[in-house]
Amino acid sequence: MENNTESSEKNLTCQDLIAYFQYGCKSKSKWVIGTEHEKFAYYKDSKLPIQYDGQNGVKALLENLANRFDWLAIKENGNTIGLKDKFKSDRSVSIEPAGQIELSGAPLSNLHETSAELFSHLKEVKVIGEELGINFLNIGFPPSWKLNEMPKMPKKRYDIMREYMPSVGSMGLDMMHRTSTIQVNLDYDSEIDMVNKFRVGLALQPLVTALFSNSPFYENENSGYNSYRSKVWTNTDVERTGFLPFAFDKTMSFEKYMDYALDIPMYFLYREGVYLPVNKITFRDFMNYGFKMESNKLTYPTLDDWSNHLTTLFPEVRLKQFIEMRGADGGMPDKIIALSSFWVGLLYDSKSLKSAYDLISDWTFDEIVELRENVMLFGLNAKFRSKKIDKILLEILELSSKGLTARGIFNIKGESEERYLAPLFSIIDKKETSADYLIKMYNKDWSRNIDKVLFANTI
Repeated sequence: MENNTESSEKNLTCQDLIAYFQYGCKSKSKWVIGTEHEKFAYYKDSKLPIQYDGQNGVKALLENLANRFDWLAIKENGNTIGLKDKFKSDRSVSIEPAGQIELSGAPLSNLHETSAELFSHLKEVKVIGEELGINFLNIGFPPSWKLNEMPKMPKKRYDIMREYMPSVGSMGLDMMHRTSTIQVNLDYDSEIDMVNKFRVGLALQPLVTALFSNSPFYENENSGYNSYRSKVWTNTDVERTGFLPFAFDKTMSFEKYMDYALDIPMYFLYREGVYLPVNKITFRDFMNYGFKMESNKLTYPTLDDWSNHLTTLFPEVRLKQFIEMRGADGGMPDKIIALSSFWVGLLYDSKSLKSAYDLISDWTFDEIVELRENVMLFGLNAKFRSKKIDKILLEILELSSKGLTARGIFNIKGESEERYLAPLFSIIDKKETSADYLIKMYNKDWSRNIDKVLFANTI
């Protein structure tokens, strides 16, 4: 039988994939801070999440932002699905699967700039939101909305993921539609620096989950969890989420992370402006055998495919051409800035990083996984080696504060970057996270009125 299969040139190697990570190495003078946060948008009158279409839907929100401020619309199949900054190519607004509005901040040199960027963005969305009758909810998991009440955004990659998720976990659709996070992206100057930061970040991520816990409710009831968002993530897709045991091996490297990523099934390919489902082939198989298109032509991976694939891996710490910290619930503005401050002070100062590394050096992988299970339930009341974690957190916060002091960066008022850690020290001092506060108020002062929870987290 005649074989009509055509093949594109097969030239991407594993060394190319490793070099992709190596290209992220930057000298310390060029290190920047990237802060991302998601928030739910809901109608003021019905208190339900906004739909995509309509005079006050997601599309209208985005297009009004583009018309009024310095944004350009991003479209897919004629639908507005995001915004890009007119002047900063690396700053954008995107929509998550259920219309969560995400700001992907520009790479900034200090936390004062992070604060200014955040409040500028929030001012813009609140101006448009007020005109459209929309509020914005900053929380890790909505307190009352059911899965079938969540809208679906018209993005092809999300359609593919919706088909895929139920086959690999019981709560993947909840993750897509009912979770919200804060994330921080940080640089490294070498492979060794990446390894040190990655290990510290992964080991401390459960403590961050506790400190930033802000999702204690599920469908109008107390869920029993301080971070129900974190609970959802543990039931999403075990292959691409959670903690990575190899990160604590002596052999941890760019190559190790590459090997991990190579063996994770792919969601999709992007070819000629179209997202294509790929039937769970791994990136390694894609490199070895290619993917047969409908035209019967074989296509092989590019670095763009590799970059896209890396964005579909969801461990608690993720490696791209920077390190991404992913363990915090969505929260109010002071918590968004505090998360970036926490990690900058800890990882961008060599002394603080070393002290943090020494602190976690004898923690075992099993202990870290167990700690995560405990903090999602108990928050600050979780224990590590039979002791409550608040004292460990205080020690870590003090290391972060010292790191920020060493940076010596002040705003025009003469205030140090340390000021942004104040909400976290307050949590430790009061022994009360956002989740603890919400549970307390819900059970007492708010007489179990779930709308009070909604409004308490509305900007």
